Amino acid sequence: MATNVKKVKKLRPKNVTVGIAHIHSSHQNTIISFTDKQGNVISWASSGSIGFKGTKKKTAYAATLATAAAAQKAREHGMREVIVELKGTGQGKEAARKQIITSGLNILLTKDVTPVPHNGTRPPRKWFKRQEKR
Repeated sequence: MATNVKKVKKLRPKNVTVGIAHIHSSHQNTIISFTDKQGNVISWASSGSIGFKGTKKKTAYAATLATAAAAQKAREHGMREVIVELKGTGQGKEAARKQIITSGLNILLTKDVTPVPHNGTRPPRKWFKRQEKR
């Protein structure tokens, strides 16, 4: 009987020299993705995909390791310069930006794209308990 052998395609370098580094840093995780100018993802990593679990995912150290892994994959595809877009309020935001510099990528521009409400929706009604008179 013949065995079915799957052929694994070897990934070819995409030869993207300038891209965008999206850093989403929440209170519980940090997600880094490198894209080209059109928004097609070239490489990505998160603190959870590196192997951190629970409360360790939100640390700055986990963000640096995730950024180093994603930046290494992006450099293999030919990326040399990036525009950094920071989003969120987590601990790993600045640590990830610094790791991009140390990984050998040149930062052209840094933008903070954290969504900020402009008065937003009406807050819920406050329920006060009736205080007893003495």
